[in-house]
Amino acid sequence: MSVSANLDESSVTVEPGGVADLAVQVLNSGTTVEECRFEVVGPCADWATVEPASLSLYPGATGSATVTLRPPRTSQVLPGETPLGLRVVPTTDGAETVILERSVTVGPFTEITSELVPPGSSGAWRGRHKLAVDSRGNTPVTIALSARGATERSRLALDPPEVEIPPGQAKFAVLSVRPAKRLWRGSPITHPFQVAVTPLVQEGQDPYQPVVLDGSYEQQAILPRWLPRALVVTVLLAAALVGLWYSVLRPTVRSAAREAVTPQVVESAARQGNAAPNDGGKNGQGQEASGGGGQASSAGSGSGGASASPDGNATAAPGRSAPGGAAVPSSARVQVQDAVGGSATRRTAYKVPDGSTFELTDIVVQNPQGDAGTLVISTDDGQLLNLALENFRDSDYHFVTPIEVQSGGRITIDVSCREVGKPVKAPAPSKCSESLFLGGKISTKAAVGG
Repeated sequence: MSVSANLDESSVTVEPGGVADLAVQVLNSGTTVEECRFEVVGPCADWATVEPASLSLYPGATGSATVTLRPPRTSQVLPGETPLGLRVVPTTDGAETVILERSVTVGPFTEITSELVPPGSSGAWRGRHKLAVDSRGNTPVTIALSARGATERSRLALDPPEVEIPPGQAKFAVLSVRPAKRLWRGSPITHPFQVAVTPLVQEGQDPYQPVVLDGSYEQQAILPRWLPRALVVTVLLAAALVGLWYSVLRPTVRSAAREAVTPQVVESAARQGNAAPNDGGKNGQGQEASGGGGQASSAGSGSGGASASPDGNATAAPGRSAPGGAAVPSSARVQVQDAVGGSATRRTAYKVPDGSTFELTDIVVQNPQGDAGTLVISTDDGQLLNLALENFRDSDYHFVTPIEVQSGGRITIDVSCREVGKPVKAPAPSKCSESLFLGGKISTKAAVGG
């Protein structure tokens, strides 16, 4: 081999971000001029250079070069012993390549950055922040976290108070700021504070300067500023509404009520209140009522009322027409009982007096027991209503255009009981029981004596 080389074997320690040099000696022991070039191999190849990059040596001559180490200050450069390889390659005969090996020591370093997110917070009860701590060094580091307020009016707590961070990673901690006293109303209060991020060092190492971050918490009032004004406006509005009621609305309502109470309305209410229910001509055991005890009382006193005939059917009582033959109110009520099975029970609810015409405008049917079956309301002209009892308890019908029933005509009700209802918290009845109320007006061509 015509080329030989050696690399400085002295101990070398280089800090990331620093520089270290190693000398290389090359000897040409051949008989011809030889040119050699240098190649760095191994983990140090990315941050090592050789100056000059090649040497031209005469026979028997010696040359030197310098290997410069510049490890970057990043977490990717690991601390400790790092292998270094150097190739010395002759250009005339590549087979005579000389490989030199040794190791260099890369020193550890610690670099910490931190950030408070957000720097300022606000709220009525507490403030919350996040503390982000990044380790940009090449060795694990333990960080102590502490916080203190500028005054004694706030309490600060960090969770956790200490974190261990691997190289090139980040850890987070939560900072809570609570006021010492509640602020119910008034202007906001600002509580400034500081957070210290201190790397812990091992014995024999120099202490690191802590990283200090400034932050603030703005304590808001629990009761918003607009609340007193809103209460005042609400009270004034309520007072205005009360005054409007007593000064305008209440007198208007009373006046309208007085105007609504007319003699005709009073007379109609009296007739409806005096109309007596009819048991439909049957007693509690289903027997026909006798002409004495079973006879229904008058359905209404005065003009336009209805009375019950000895057979239990309701008939119209003679009425007195208004001057000029105008129609006067009239009404009738009837109650029908029917046992389960058998044919339907029919009762006459209303019979139009001779010489009169009944204008039917209102029908009210009641099924208080919740019976099941059918109920049919008819006139001489045919059916008016055909209802299923199980579909209603109380039902009313009102007609804008009256149904006219001519002189001597009858309005009947037919009840067919299929199942007796069961009233809540009451003895079970033995028969179906339904009620009918009719309302309308009687008109005659001439006045009839009462």
